[in-house]
Amino acid sequence: MSRRGSILHTRTHWLLLGLALLCSLVLFMYLLECAPQTDGNASLPGVVGENYGKEYYQALLQEQEEHYQTRATSLKRQIAQLKQELQEMSEKMKSLQERKNIGANGIGYQGNKEQAPSDLLEFLHSQIDKAEVSTGAKLPSEYGVIPFESFTLMKVFQLEMGLTRHPEEKPVRKDKRDELTDVIEAGLEVINNPDEDDEQEDEEGPLGEKLIFNENDFIEGYYRTERDKGTQYELFFKKADLMEYRHVTLFRPFGPLMKVKSEMIDITRSIINIIVPLAERTEAFAQFMQNFRDVCIHQDKRIHLTVVYFGKEGLSKVKSILESVASESNFHNYTLVSLNEEFNRGRGLNVGARAWDKGEVLMFFCDVDIFFSAEFLNSCRLNAEPGKKVFYPVVFSLYNPAIVYANQDAPPPVEQQLVHKKDSGFWRDFGFGMTCQYRSDFLTIGGFDMEVKGWGGEDVHLYRKYLHGDLIVIRTPVPGLFHLWHEKHCADELTPEQYRMCIQSKAMNEASHSHLGMMVFREEIEMHLHKQAYRTNSEAVG
Repeated sequence: MSRRGSILHTRTHWLLLGLALLCSLVLFMYLLECAPQTDGNASLPGVVGENYGKEYYQALLQEQEEHYQTRATSLKRQIAQLKQELQEMSEKMKSLQERKNIGANGIGYQGNKEQAPSDLLEFLHSQIDKAEVSTGAKLPSEYGVIPFESFTLMKVFQLEMGLTRHPEEKPVRKDKRDELTDVIEAGLEVINNPDEDDEQEDEEGPLGEKLIFNENDFIEGYYRTERDKGTQYELFFKKADLMEYRHVTLFRPFGPLMKVKSEMIDITRSIINIIVPLAERTEAFAQFMQNFRDVCIHQDKRIHLTVVYFGKEGLSKVKSILESVASESNFHNYTLVSLNEEFNRGRGLNVGARAWDKGEVLMFFCDVDIFFSAEFLNSCRLNAEPGKKVFYPVVFSLYNPAIVYANQDAPPPVEQQLVHKKDSGFWRDFGFGMTCQYRSDFLTIGGFDMEVKGWGGEDVHLYRKYLHGDLIVIRTPVPGLFHLWHEKHCADELTPEQYRMCIQSKAMNEASHSHLGMMVFREEIEMHLHKQAYRTNSEAVG
């Protein structure tokens, strides 16, 4: 029992003892006054000289007995009331202590120090169990996925843009800024004050002091909201002089933030096998290898490249490009697989995955017109886990530079086109070709369906297989992954569904809504300018 409860119990004990002593004192005084006089000549009570019989004294004793019974009943009632109040106080103190102990797993929100009662805590934990946080959910189609949106300290990368929102923006609304700030602070609280069940060890700084993380160590985060359950946050932190990342998962079940887990992730030895299926397009491959040299060879250095080439035409050129990069950079971690058959992306990725014979490996399925950063490669490692998670990043697809930069003499270099602007590109939320997953998961699920022919269908089919399974699918826009524009050709032999998807992709890749509108209404705009010029000339002559 708490100290306060002990003091209350002691006071009650002495109160009861005092009441008992008082009752005994009153009874003793009564007996002294009511007892017969010891002097034999003393008169009996009443009028002098008047004699009383036995009945009188019996009635008098009965009256006094009834009086004391009434008094005793009153005291018993007061004692019972005191006991009830004491019990209520004891239960209240016990409840407060339990709430304090149980609430230690919860994180206070917006400075609220009051902890949730046990029944509310059970409800909040049930919300986490229902949400897709620790295990994946079986979904009927790709439209059932709730995608993540990613954010840094300064920006939010959002999928659902509409005509008024931007793919990359600072949180304008105060509630969104406050929300993300509170989430980052809550993640830092979890890392800097870990619980005993956290999968991390206390680290020390260079001078032996406790290692403390701050907001500048925040690398990136993802969040999504399930409207009937709550909001999930995935946060990643890293010290500049350390190799390990700290990963914190938080969940807001329409209540206070609650820690799901806190762990240390070591990606220093995580090799990525980048698999690129290719047919012809040697110029695009040369540009791809320039990006590969800058990011993978000079920066990351934990990459293996697998190129699966279809056909004979252009094969020697691809070999020459690979050999040139290998000799210039002393890079030999690549494999070239040649297939003398018609191009099939799913077939190429299947062959590339099985060409690896060194056990488990993280694979990045990539196309030749993809530009990626070193930060993306780390995101790939952080968001894929064998038997647990697969990563389906949303690519930022660039528009036709001839339209975007029509007012310039020539489009700028590719590196200068890599900006997240509304008129420069869009989040390719209907594309599922770029993905990071472990080889064991890919083989277990059966890889690509070779019965799917033509454009696009094999990617969606594989994606759906993961959605129907138990693995968690991480779907979020990634700022370090770009799809470079190239002209698309939709073949006549495609099925009606595939052809519709190809045309839709072709249309969306050309230009933004505003640029397309200007092209559609070009004649009307030119006519208006002609009228304005004619009116100005007329006024000048007049």
